[in-house]
Amino acid sequence: MAGARLEASQPTRGDLVVDDYDVVDLLDELVQSCVDLLGVSQAGLLLVDPHGALSLVASSSEATRLLELLQVQSEQGPCPECVRLGQPVVVTDIAAERERWPEFADAAAAAGFSSVHALPLRLRQETIGGLNLFTADSSAALSLDEQRIAQSMADIATIGILQQRTVHRSSLLAEQLQAALTSRIVVEQAKGVLAEHGELEMGEAFAALRAYSRHHSSKLSIVAGQIVRRDIDPDAVLAMAARKPGEVQG
Repeated sequence: MAGARLEASQPTRGDLVVDDYDVVDLLDELVQSCVDLLGVSQAGLLLVDPHGALSLVASSSEATRLLELLQVQSEQGPCPECVRLGQPVVVTDIAAERERWPEFADAAAAAGFSSVHALPLRLRQETIGGLNLFTADSSAALSLDEQRIAQSMADIATIGILQQRTVHRSSLLAEQLQAALTSRIVVEQAKGVLAEHGELEMGEAFAALRAYSRHHSSKLSIVAGQIVRRDIDPDAVLAMAARKPGEVQG
């Protein structure tokens, strides 16, 4: 059943080859699709920046965002290990790995997560990031078929980052990754502006940002930049969110 839903919901190859699409918006959609399709509790996605460090690009909730940032800052956890190895890292009992990743294990337990699947984003022999899938119940760990679907989702993320172009030079790959990471920074800044202005949670602020960008058929990162520069009135963005309930948390 998961496979059938995947076919209906995942971004198509045609969606990815157009010039004018927002990679950050695509990746946020992808992590939410992982939650919806695979029944995991939450998902997040980290990318390797041009300097070799991991950076957060997408998360399905604020709690996941904080847990992913902890992995980035401490350089420990399943995702950093997955990226280093270029192979999936499956942990069915996070609590049992406390000696291996003490900070991550404690934070994951506090967030209510029991298991995690970290899947590599691979381009040929190079790993450019990792997709993390968290579950609250260790007995709900992914089956082999679901792990294959999850890896397909990670492959979609890689295609989305690189668009339809064939990467011939490492410098081009670095430019594409840096563009995605820079866009995410602007989105986070805009979320902060909206959260403070409207006294909202960060997830609610992201819902407002996405609702406004979709209504105006504009890239998420472009609208975010306009909010940060105050080219768009935050009240206008928040008013649009009120008419678009239930949007994805970021």
